[in-house]
Amino acid sequence: MAKATYKLVGNVALITLADPATLNAIAPDMIAEVDAFIDRAVTEARAIVLTGEGRGFSSGANLAGRDRPVSDDGGLDLGIRLEETYNPFVSKLRELPIPFVTAVNGAAAGIGCSFALLGDIIVAGESAYFLQAFRRIGLVPDGSATYHLPRMATRARAMEMMLLGEKLPAAKALEWGLINRCVRDAELMPTAMAIATELSNGPTKTLGMIRQMVWRSLDADWAEQLRDERHTQRLAGRTEDFVEGVQAFFQKRPANFKGS
Repeated sequence: MAKATYKLVGNVALITLADPATLNAIAPDMIAEVDAFIDRAVTEARAIVLTGEGRGFSSGANLAGRDRPVSDDGGLDLGIRLEETYNPFVSKLRELPIPFVTAVNGAAAGIGCSFALLGDIIVAGESAYFLQAFRRIGLVPDGSATYHLPRMATRARAMEMMLLGEKLPAAKALEWGLINRCVRDAELMPTAMAIATELSNGPTKTLGMIRQMVWRSLDADWAEQLRDERHTQRLAGRTEDFVEGVQAFFQKRPANFKGS
């Protein structure tokens, strides 16, 4: 049974985690499907929206799975799943060449919280909440949470989420600067799709460069980032959308970007 769905809406690829019986619990088979959809979206779409079917975005890792990875010493090794499946997946999201929007409905817990907060633009319904649930089952945060959460919020707030394991309501997540929009539940998908459509109508090759530069900036010093700007500006200046944007500016008309 499929654990994810794909729909192309204009130039936007809508990818939905689709295992509502488990509140879209994350498992390797689901990630394999989403990973393939991401590859498809890069070839035929100009922006991606990721959301969850039903009452929640994701309840986190599926703990009901019977497969328990074992290391060479014969002991349980949950890190194998990260190494083989989840780490490559979140790295792919970081390196996407097109804008990535997450639409968070209901619970975004555990590694589902990690995925939700990897969006370039993060839109949450007012009933949504974010939960670093790992401490509740004696595990450590993963899915890149220990990297991006301290950088998004502050060390103190990341520690609070991870050590206390309390639900963070969408409104408070907005206050903390973790998300971009908190909207009424009925407006979640229209808002997310409208933002993604706006991005898809823009100079998407350049927007992809921007998102990648911002991710790289998290690990760069001043000189490195200035070099990155210089190099990437050369690439942007050679796009067809730059030519169109300048012409539109002087002709006082809206630019007709092609994403090339």
